Amino acid sequence: MMKLTGRFGTRFALTATDSGRWQAVVDDSWRGWTGPHGGTLAGLLIDAAQRTSSRDYPVRAADVRFLGRPATGAFTLHATEHTVGRSTTILDVVAEQDGAPVAAATVTLGAAGATAIPAHRGRPAPVVAAAPDCALFQLPPEIVPVGAHFVIRPAAGPLPLSGADEAMMCAWIALDPALPLDAPSLAVLADALPPGLFPLLTAPVAVPTVTLSLQLHAEPNHLGDTPVLVRATNVSSGAGWSVDDTDIWDSDGILLATARQTRRILG
Repeated sequence: MMKLTGRFGTRFALTATDSGRWQAVVDDSWRGWTGPHGGTLAGLLIDAAQRTSSRDYPVRAADVRFLGRPATGAFTLHATEHTVGRSTTILDVVAEQDGAPVAAATVTLGAAGATAIPAHRGRPAPVVAAAPDCALFQLPPEIVPVGAHFVIRPAAGPLPLSGADEAMMCAWIALDPALPLDAPSLAVLADALPPGLFPLLTAPVAVPTVTLSLQLHAEPNHLGDTPVLVRATNVSSGAGWSVDDTDIWDSDGILLATARQTRRILG
């Protein structure tokens, strides 16, 4: 049976070692502020779930929890499948380093089904200039090495660390080297922009993600190509915590994915 996934994980040497057990390596070029980029680790958890599943269903949602302080390097992943009826499968995946859990995810896969309810395209994309008409913006790779893997072209809203009055960023984003646009890579893209409160600031602070919830809205054969339009908005910040919402559209304005991140403000 041909699987819907497998291409993302090859970038990180995702390899089966036993039934439901995997190994992967995240090298230092995928490091974020203090450890491996959270979206990349989320993508690996999602890919391991899809590879483990006995059903070739697309990802509908993923809920990721970051449990420790991972480092770049080797990871061991364990996935357990739970069948829910004929059309839904849920997988629990844990990533470990040195025998300790550092991240976990619950990934929901679901078959497409017939319904009398008409399809809804979701919230519309903002009207912005096309990607080729937007200037490049580079995250500083000496501070955030993973920035070298993102081709970012701001399309609306303020830039990070600009002391603006609006806690929103909107940009066309592609991956370098290119990865297929699927559920794992959408997890990476959902975490490509800095934390949503960064436009309000003039100097960076540590705002690590504690939980990331990703929802997929388009069928796999409708995911298209990058760049995609990514909008990150800070919903609220206070008492040492911050919540961001992210929307991702393709170049035709179709909503591909949404995400919510709960972050701890350490700075």
